[in-house]
Amino acid sequence: MSETNNKLVFATNNKHKLEEVKQILGNKIEILSLNDINCHQDIPETADTLEGNALIKASFVSDNFHYNCFADDTGLEVEALNNAPGVYSARYAGENKNSEDNIDKLLAELNDKDNRKARFRTVISLIIDDKKYSFEGIVEGEIAKERSGNGGFGYDSVFKPNGYNKTFAELSADEKNAISHRGRAMSKLLDFLLNL
Repeated sequence: MSETNNKLVFATNNKHKLEEVKQILGNKIEILSLNDINCHQDIPETADTLEGNALIKASFVSDNFHYNCFADDTGLEVEALNNAPGVYSARYAGENKNSEDNIDKLLAELNDKDNRKARFRTVISLIIDDKKYSFEGIVEGEIAKERSGNGGFGYDSVFKPNGYNKTFAELSADEKNAISHRGRAMSKLLDFLLNL
């Protein structure tokens, strides 16, 4: 990436995601938040796919603020629930986007189910010089029967990645980022940016 291009806007209002992405990228690329570019709009996520929502958010910033940028959308896909909550993960229990309510609803839905297989999927949409690119990261695991751990955010306290006897919320940030859906998608994005 050229000097002029090593600033990228991450189109999110989620401060947890912003912190996580800055940890993953380190000092290799300077990340600007929506706040940094004075974008205070709540960008609508009206698509019915993760790919669609990521592209809507990235396009909004690119079209209105003329920055190179990327956006992500992440869904928790639970096998026994026909891959729900999926694209509706953040608002599974309602539009107020309350993580605790979302987890309560998920655990209630799985209460009588033996199959607790799930996966987190992140799709990143990148727009650089009006060209569009897409990257995906997936981590397989299962939904625990109850919350465990104080780290992370969202569904982290009930998601156990395969090969671990701990939830994402019990792992350190470095451990989680090394194996997480967002970590994997960001790693593909970083490789791409460093080879531009």
